[in-house]
Amino acid sequence: MNVQKSYANESRRQGSLYLVGTPIGNLEDMTYRAVRVLGEVQWIAAEDTRQTRKLLTHFDISTRLVSYHEHNKQASGPELIRLMQEGDSIALVSDAGLPAICDPGADLVRLAIEADIPVIPIPGANAALSGLIMSGLPTERFTFVGFLPRDKKPLERELAALKREPGTVICYESPHRLVKTLTVMAETIGETREICLVRELTKKYEEAVRGTIRECLDYLNEHPPQGEYVLILRGISPEEAEASGEAQWWAALTPAEHVARYEADGLDHKEALRRAAQDRGVPKRELYNLLHQGS
Repeated sequence: MNVQKSYANESRRQGSLYLVGTPIGNLEDMTYRAVRVLGEVQWIAAEDTRQTRKLLTHFDISTRLVSYHEHNKQASGPELIRLMQEGDSIALVSDAGLPAICDPGADLVRLAIEADIPVIPIPGANAALSGLIMSGLPTERFTFVGFLPRDKKPLERELAALKREPGTVICYESPHRLVKTLTVMAETIGETREICLVRELTKKYEEAVRGTIRECLDYLNEHPPQGEYVLILRGISPEEAEASGEAQWWAALTPAEHVARYEADGLDHKEALRRAAQDRGVPKRELYNLLHQGS
């Protein structure tokens, strides 16, 4: 167990890890608090130091930069932990938005927690949630899946599992793969499912295209994709689930069979367990304990 009281003992000798949100396009989305923290810490760990240096120059911040990304995290991560244990505080930033979402920052967070170093979020812009709230699709229940698989077979398996998801689904996609992904989505989930394509969030050419998957594909045939996209897909409706036989499709399965069915769709055990628990309306921990009784 790990209990963190972020500001209970600010005189402690070790430093803290700050997760600092940065703009996803518009520099005016930088918060006063983010500017202050970036100026006060001893180090800023950046996914792309060149990109971050532009941001720091704009806000006249001279804090030392260090590189931390997917290809150097094995060496850089422990070194950053050592610096914090010795008293330095570090701000982690990604190229844009909130760090530790779909990037190696999550690994540094885990290392910090294991070392009993406080991890403190500094909220800021986020593309996934910004896309969701402007989509017009339900927001009370949603699932973020990051980037979908590149290859067709894994993509089909992932979408087959997401087809049964009752909540809104959010993912990221690049412009050169968007049409391919939507085409497979239409084949797997159906052309009439509602979706919203959001691109260039907070920038001059910000755009939201709302409609069915087929309507959005037709739109892209006339307006080729440009910029990075957030895809927001409506979850399966009760009526659609009933008509397709998906309503409580798992009712005759044991919990173990339920989890195994999701694993057969290509999901790892952790995600399969989460979705089975969601279907059954029970906490994931409760389902986990049920599956591992007597093991």
